[in-house]
Amino acid sequence: MAVFNRVDFDNHEQVVFCSDKESGLRAIIAVHNTNLGPAVGGCRMWDYASDDDAVVDALRLSKGMTYKNAVARLPFGGGKSVIIGNAKEIKSEQLFRAFGRQLERLNGSYYSAEDVNITCDDVAIMNKETNYVLGLEGKSGNPSPFTAYGTFLGIKAALQHQRGHQDLSGIKVAVQGLGAVAYGLCKHLHDAGAILFVTDINQVAIDRVVNDFAATAVGIDEIYDLDVDVYAPCALGATVNDATIPRIKATIIAGCANNQLAESRHGEIIREKGILYAPDYVINAGGIINVYYETAPEGYSAEASNKHVEGIFKTLTEIFSRSEKEQKSTHLIADELAQEIIKNGL
Repeated sequence: MAVFNRVDFDNHEQVVFCSDKESGLRAIIAVHNTNLGPAVGGCRMWDYASDDDAVVDALRLSKGMTYKNAVARLPFGGGKSVIIGNAKEIKSEQLFRAFGRQLERLNGSYYSAEDVNITCDDVAIMNKETNYVLGLEGKSGNPSPFTAYGTFLGIKAALQHQRGHQDLSGIKVAVQGLGAVAYGLCKHLHDAGAILFVTDINQVAIDRVVNDFAATAVGIDEIYDLDVDVYAPCALGATVNDATIPRIKATIIAGCANNQLAESRHGEIIREKGILYAPDYVINAGGIINVYYETAPEGYSAEASNKHVEGIFKTLTEIFSRSEKEQKSTHLIADELAQEIIKNGL
Protein backbone atom coordinates (compact mmCIF):
# COMPACT_ATOMS: atom_id res chain seq x y z
CA MET A 1 0.00 0.00 0.00
CA ALA A 2 1.71 3.17 -1.23
CA VAL A 3 0.80 6.37 0.60
CA PHE A 4 3.38 9.11 -0.02
CA ASN A 5 3.13 9.04 -3.82
CA ARG A 6 -0.66 9.22 -3.97
CA VAL A 7 -2.23 12.32 -5.49
CA ASP A 8 -4.53 12.39 -2.46
CA PHE A 9 -1.60 12.45 -0.03
CA ASP A 10 -1.02 16.14 -0.81
CA ASN A 11 1.60 16.72 1.89
CA HIS A 12 -0.45 15.42 4.82
CA GLU A 13 1.25 16.19 8.13
CA GLN A 14 0.30 12.86 9.70
CA VAL A 15 -1.34 9.60 8.68
CA VAL A 16 -1.77 7.31 11.67
CA PHE A 17 -2.80 3.65 11.43
CA CYS A 18 -4.50 2.50 14.63
CA SER A 19 -5.31 -0.97 15.90
CA ASP A 20 -6.45 -2.61 19.11
CA LYS A 21 -6.57 -6.37 19.27
CA GLU A 22 -9.01 -6.69 22.17
CA SER A 23 -11.71 -4.42 20.72
CA GLY A 24 -11.03 -5.21 17.07
CA LEU A 25 -10.38 -1.56 16.29
CA ARG A 26 -8.85 -0.82 12.89
CA ALA A 27 -8.74 2.88 12.11
CA ILE A 28 -6.90 5.55 10.16
CA ILE A 29 -6.44 9.13 11.33
CA ALA A 30 -5.32 11.64 8.70
CA VAL A 31 -4.13 15.14 9.63
CA HIS A 32 -3.77 17.23 6.50
CA ASN A 33 -2.90 20.74 7.64
CA THR A 34 -2.79 22.68 10.92
CA ASN A 35 -1.85 26.17 9.66
CA LEU A 36 -5.05 27.73 10.98
CA GLY A 37 -5.34 25.64 14.15
CA PRO A 38 -5.70 22.05 15.35
CA ALA A 39 -7.10 19.65 12.77
CA VAL A 40 -10.83 19.05 13.25
CA GLY A 41 -12.99 16.62 11.32
CA GLY A 42 -15.43 13.83 12.03
CA CYS A 43 -14.89 10.11 12.31
CA ARG A 44 -16.82 7.81 9.97
CA MET A 45 -17.33 4.07 10.26
CA TRP A 46 -17.57 2.16 7.00
CA ASP A 47 -17.17 -1.39 5.78
CA TYR A 48 -14.55 -0.60 3.15
CA ALA A 49 -13.85 -3.14 0.42
CA SER A 50 -10.13 -2.85 1.16
CA ASP A 51 -7.70 -1.07 3.46
CA ASP A 52 -6.55 0.84 0.39
CA ASP A 53 -10.05 2.26 -0.09
CA ALA A 54 -10.08 3.35 3.56
CA VAL A 55 -6.76 5.18 3.14
CA VAL A 56 -8.01 7.02 0.05
CA ASP A 57 -11.20 8.04 1.82
CA ALA A 58 -9.34 9.29 4.89
CA LEU A 59 -6.88 11.32 2.81
CA ARG A 60 -9.52 12.91 0.58
CA LEU A 61 -11.81 13.70 3.48
CA SER A 62 -8.96 15.16 5.54
CA LYS A 63 -7.87 17.53 2.80
CA GLY A 64 -11.50 18.46 2.27
CA MET A 65 -11.74 19.45 5.94
CA THR A 66 -8.71 21.73 5.60
CA TYR A 67 -10.45 23.59 2.80
CA LYS A 68 -13.89 23.42 4.44
CA ASN A 69 -12.67 24.94 7.70
CA ALA A 70 -10.73 27.63 5.85
CA VAL A 71 -13.59 28.73 3.59
CA ALA A 72 -15.95 28.67 6.60
CA ARG A 73 -13.39 30.95 8.27
CA LEU A 74 -12.88 28.75 11.30
CA PRO A 75 -9.63 28.63 13.33
CA PHE A 76 -9.27 24.92 12.58
CA GLY A 77 -7.00 22.85 10.41
CA GLY A 78 -8.18 19.79 8.53
CA GLY A 79 -8.24 16.17 9.58
CA LYS A 80 -10.46 13.12 9.38
CA SER A 81 -10.61 9.59 10.73
CA VAL A 82 -12.19 6.36 9.56
CA ILE A 83 -12.96 3.22 11.52
CA ILE A 84 -13.02 0.15 9.30
CA GLY A 85 -15.95 -2.22 9.73
CA ASN A 86 -19.70 -2.71 9.58
CA ALA A 87 -21.36 -0.34 12.04
CA LYS A 88 -24.18 -2.81 12.64
CA GLU A 89 -21.73 -5.49 13.74
CA ILE A 90 -18.63 -4.02 15.39
CA LYS A 91 -19.81 -1.08 17.49
CA SER A 92 -18.99 -1.46 21.19
CA GLU A 93 -17.97 0.63 24.15
CA GLN A 94 -14.62 -1.16 24.15
CA LEU A 95 -13.96 -0.17 20.54
CA PHE A 96 -14.82 3.51 20.98
CA ARG A 97 -12.78 3.74 24.18
CA ALA A 98 -9.85 2.22 22.30
CA PHE A 99 -10.29 4.83 19.57
CA GLY A 100 -10.46 7.56 22.23
CA ARG A 101 -7.08 6.41 23.55
CA GLN A 102 -5.65 6.70 20.04
CA LEU A 103 -6.93 10.28 19.85
CA GLU A 104 -5.36 11.05 23.21
CA ARG A 105 -1.96 9.91 21.91
CA LEU A 106 -2.08 12.63 19.24
CA ASN A 107 -2.08 15.20 22.05
CA GLY A 108 -4.48 17.68 20.46
CA SER A 109 -3.21 17.79 16.88
CA TYR A 110 -6.59 16.31 15.86
CA TYR A 111 -10.11 16.59 17.30
CA SER A 112 -12.75 14.10 16.17
CA ALA A 113 -16.54 14.38 15.97
CA GLU A 114 -19.58 12.68 14.40
CA ASP A 115 -19.72 11.58 10.79
CA VAL A 116 -21.25 8.69 8.82
CA ASN A 117 -22.41 5.92 11.18
CA ILE A 118 -20.99 7.70 14.24
CA THR A 119 -23.42 9.21 16.74
CA CYS A 120 -23.20 11.65 19.64
CA ASP A 121 -23.42 8.63 21.95
CA ASP A 122 -20.39 7.06 20.27
CA VAL A 123 -18.40 10.28 20.66
CA ALA A 124 -19.44 10.44 24.32
CA ILE A 125 -17.78 7.05 24.83
CA MET A 126 -14.57 8.31 23.17
CA ASN A 127 -14.78 11.25 25.56
CA LYS A 128 -14.26 8.86 28.49
CA GLU A 129 -10.68 8.43 27.27
CA THR A 130 -9.93 11.83 25.72
CA ASN A 131 -11.04 15.44 25.60
CA TYR A 132 -10.03 15.70 21.94
CA VAL A 133 -13.59 15.28 20.68
CA LEU A 134 -16.31 17.77 19.75
CA GLY A 135 -20.02 17.62 19.02
CA LEU A 136 -21.02 16.41 22.47
CA GLU A 137 -24.58 16.41 23.78
CA GLY A 138 -25.07 19.22 26.25
CA LYS A 139 -22.61 21.34 24.29
CA SER A 140 -22.99 21.79 20.51
CA GLY A 141 -24.74 18.44 20.15
CA ASN A 142 -25.77 16.82 16.89
CA PRO A 143 -24.33 18.83 13.94
CA SER A 144 -26.69 17.29 11.36
CA PRO A 145 -29.45 19.96 11.51
CA PHE A 146 -26.90 22.69 10.83
CA THR A 147 -25.39 20.81 7.90
CA ALA A 148 -28.88 20.33 6.49
CA TYR A 149 -29.72 24.01 6.90
CA GLY A 150 -26.50 25.12 5.22
CA THR A 151 -27.11 22.75 2.31
CA PHE A 152 -30.64 24.10 1.92
CA LEU A 153 -29.28 27.66 1.82
CA GLY A 154 -26.70 26.53 -0.74
CA ILE A 155 -29.42 25.24 -3.05
CA LYS A 156 -31.19 28.59 -2.73
CA ALA A 157 -27.94 30.40 -3.56
CA ALA A 158 -27.52 28.25 -6.68
CA LEU A 159 -31.08 28.99 -7.78
CA GLN A 160 -30.57 32.70 -7.20
CA HIS A 161 -27.40 32.76 -9.28
CA GLN A 162 -28.68 30.59 -12.10
CA ARG A 163 -32.33 31.65 -12.32
CA GLY A 164 -32.51 34.96 -10.52
CA HIS A 165 -34.81 33.76 -7.72
CA GLN A 166 -34.78 31.59 -4.59
CA ASP A 167 -38.33 30.25 -4.86
CA LEU A 168 -38.33 26.46 -4.42
CA SER A 169 -42.04 26.03 -5.15
CA GLY A 170 -42.34 23.32 -7.78
CA ILE A 171 -38.57 22.86 -8.06
CA LYS A 172 -37.78 19.17 -8.58
CA VAL A 173 -34.94 17.84 -6.44
CA ALA A 174 -33.39 14.36 -6.65
CA VAL A 175 -31.91 13.47 -3.25
CA GLN A 176 -29.47 10.56 -3.22
CA GLY A 177 -28.96 9.16 0.28
CA LEU A 178 -31.32 9.72 3.20
CA GLY A 179 -29.24 9.82 6.35
CA ALA A 180 -29.72 12.26 9.19
CA VAL A 181 -28.52 15.31 7.26
CA ALA A 182 -30.46 14.44 4.11
CA TYR A 183 -33.64 13.92 6.13
CA GLY A 184 -33.28 17.44 7.51
CA LEU A 185 -32.59 18.78 4.04
CA CYS A 186 -35.70 17.04 2.70
CA LYS A 187 -37.77 18.70 5.42
CA HIS A 188 -36.47 22.16 4.50
CA LEU A 189 -37.08 21.50 0.80
CA HIS A 190 -40.58 20.09 1.37
CA ASP A 191 -41.56 22.99 3.61
CA ALA A 192 -40.37 25.38 0.87
CA GLY A 193 -42.54 23.67 -1.75
CA ALA A 194 -40.00 21.53 -3.58
CA ILE A 195 -40.96 18.23 -5.22
CA LEU A 196 -38.74 15.41 -3.97
CA PHE A 197 -37.42 12.25 -5.65
CA VAL A 198 -35.38 10.11 -3.30
CA THR A 199 -33.30 6.96 -3.08
CA ASP A 200 -31.22 5.09 -0.51
CA ILE A 201 -29.91 1.59 0.17
CA ASN A 202 -32.02 1.58 3.35
CA GLN A 203 -35.72 0.98 2.71
CA VAL A 204 -36.68 2.23 6.17
CA ALA A 205 -35.04 5.59 5.42
CA ILE A 206 -36.88 5.77 2.08
CA ASP A 207 -40.25 4.97 3.65
CA ARG A 208 -39.77 7.66 6.30
CA VAL A 209 -39.08 10.43 3.78
CA VAL A 210 -41.85 9.26 1.44
CA ASN A 211 -44.35 9.28 4.31
CA ASP A 212 -43.20 12.52 5.91
CA PHE A 213 -42.60 14.65 2.83
CA ALA A 214 -44.70 13.12 0.03
CA ALA A 215 -41.50 12.17 -1.81
CA THR A 216 -41.35 9.78 -4.75
CA ALA A 217 -39.00 6.83 -4.27
CA VAL A 218 -36.83 5.74 -7.20
CA GLY A 219 -34.19 3.08 -7.75
CA ILE A 220 -30.57 3.53 -6.69
CA ASP A 221 -29.38 3.80 -10.28
CA GLU A 222 -32.49 5.59 -11.58
CA ILE A 223 -31.72 8.75 -9.61
CA TYR A 224 -29.25 9.99 -12.26
CA ASP A 225 -31.74 9.84 -15.13
CA LEU A 226 -34.53 11.95 -13.66
CA ASP A 227 -35.69 15.13 -15.35
CA VAL A 228 -35.17 17.36 -12.31
CA ASP A 229 -33.81 20.82 -11.55
CA VAL A 230 -31.41 19.85 -8.76
CA TYR A 231 -29.37 16.72 -8.12
CA ALA A 232 -28.47 16.56 -4.41
CA PRO A 233 -25.85 13.89 -3.67
CA CYS A 234 -26.10 13.13 0.05
CA ALA A 235 -24.52 9.68 0.34
CA LEU A 236 -20.86 8.73 -0.15
CA GLY A 237 -18.70 10.59 -2.64
CA ALA A 238 -17.62 10.31 -6.28
CA THR A 239 -21.15 10.03 -7.73
CA VAL A 240 -20.36 12.75 -10.27
CA ASN A 241 -18.18 10.74 -12.63
CA ASP A 242 -17.66 9.66 -16.23
CA ALA A 243 -20.56 7.22 -16.09
CA THR A 244 -23.13 9.51 -14.45
CA ILE A 245 -22.40 12.94 -15.95
CA PRO A 246 -23.92 12.12 -19.38
CA ARG A 247 -27.10 10.99 -17.60
CA ILE A 248 -27.60 13.94 -15.25
CA LYS A 249 -30.33 16.27 -16.51
CA ALA A 250 -30.29 18.61 -13.52
CA THR A 251 -28.79 22.06 -14.08
CA ILE A 252 -27.69 22.34 -10.44
CA ILE A 253 -25.66 19.87 -8.37
CA ALA A 254 -25.89 20.77 -4.70
CA GLY A 255 -25.87 18.24 -1.87
CA CYS A 256 -24.31 17.43 1.49
CA ALA A 257 -22.04 14.53 0.47
CA ASN A 258 -18.27 14.93 0.66
CA ASN A 259 -16.01 14.53 -2.38
CA GLN A 260 -18.86 14.56 -4.88
CA LEU A 261 -16.57 14.84 -7.92
CA ALA A 262 -14.81 11.56 -8.67
CA GLU A 263 -11.92 13.55 -10.18
CA SER A 264 -11.12 17.25 -10.40
CA ARG A 265 -11.59 17.25 -14.18
CA HIS A 266 -15.27 16.41 -13.70
CA GLY A 267 -15.84 19.90 -12.31
CA GLU A 268 -14.89 21.46 -15.63
CA ILE A 269 -16.90 18.89 -17.61
CA ILE A 270 -20.12 19.74 -15.78
CA ARG A 271 -19.41 23.49 -16.04
CA GLU A 272 -19.15 23.13 -19.81
CA LYS A 273 -22.49 21.28 -19.75
CA GLY A 274 -24.09 24.28 -18.09
CA ILE A 275 -24.45 22.60 -14.70
CA LEU A 276 -23.86 24.84 -11.68
CA TYR A 277 -21.98 22.94 -8.97
CA ALA A 278 -22.00 24.01 -5.32
CA PRO A 279 -18.59 22.80 -4.07
CA ASP A 280 -19.22 20.15 -1.44
CA TYR A 281 -17.00 21.41 1.35
CA VAL A 282 -18.52 24.86 1.07
CA ILE A 283 -22.20 23.89 1.02
CA ASN A 284 -21.92 21.22 3.73
CA ALA A 285 -19.92 23.24 6.27
CA GLY A 286 -22.87 23.88 8.62
CA GLY A 287 -22.03 21.00 10.93
CA ILE A 288 -18.42 21.96 11.51
CA ILE A 289 -19.46 25.58 11.99
CA ASN A 290 -21.80 24.46 14.75
CA VAL A 291 -19.07 22.33 16.31
CA TYR A 292 -16.78 25.38 16.39
CA TYR A 293 -19.19 27.23 18.66
CA GLU A 294 -18.66 24.51 21.25
CA THR A 295 -15.14 25.94 21.61
CA ALA A 296 -16.16 29.61 21.60
CA PRO A 297 -14.83 31.53 24.65
CA GLU A 298 -18.31 32.87 25.46
CA GLY A 299 -19.83 29.37 25.36
CA TYR A 300 -22.04 27.59 22.87
CA SER A 301 -24.79 29.56 21.14
CA ALA A 302 -27.14 28.01 18.59
CA GLU A 303 -28.12 31.52 17.49
CA ALA A 304 -24.51 32.49 16.75
CA SER A 305 -23.98 29.18 14.99
CA ASN A 306 -27.03 29.66 12.77
CA LYS A 307 -25.94 33.16 11.85
CA HIS A 308 -22.52 31.86 10.82
CA VAL A 309 -24.11 29.03 8.80
CA GLU A 310 -26.16 31.61 6.91
CA GLY A 311 -22.86 32.94 5.58
CA ILE A 312 -22.69 29.87 3.32
CA PHE A 313 -25.15 31.61 1.00
CA LYS A 314 -22.84 34.60 0.62
CA THR A 315 -19.71 32.48 0.17
CA LEU A 316 -21.30 30.38 -2.56
CA THR A 317 -22.60 33.51 -4.28
CA GLU A 318 -19.04 34.84 -4.36
CA ILE A 319 -17.73 31.55 -5.76
CA PHE A 320 -20.43 31.37 -8.43
CA SER A 321 -19.72 34.94 -9.53
CA ARG A 322 -15.95 34.40 -9.68
CA SER A 323 -16.48 31.17 -11.62
CA GLU A 324 -18.59 32.95 -14.20
CA LYS A 325 -16.20 35.89 -14.48
CA GLU A 326 -13.07 33.76 -14.78
CA GLN A 327 -14.69 30.95 -16.80
CA LYS A 328 -13.33 28.42 -14.36
CA SER A 329 -15.13 25.61 -12.54
CA THR A 330 -16.59 26.44 -9.13
CA HIS A 331 -14.60 23.75 -7.30
CA LEU A 332 -11.31 25.29 -8.49
CA ILE A 333 -12.47 28.76 -7.44
CA ALA A 334 -13.34 27.34 -4.00
CA ASP A 335 -9.91 25.70 -3.76
CA GLU A 336 -8.22 29.00 -4.62
CA LEU A 337 -10.26 30.80 -1.98
CA ALA A 338 -9.32 28.17 0.62
CA GLN A 339 -5.63 28.33 -0.31
CA GLU A 340 -5.65 32.11 -0.01
CA ILE A 341 -7.09 31.89 3.51
CA ILE A 342 -4.72 29.10 4.58
CA LYS A 343 -1.74 31.13 3.34
CA ASN A 344 -2.78 34.54 4.62
CA GLY A 345 -4.75 33.56 7.72
CA LEU A 346 -8.28 34.34 8.82
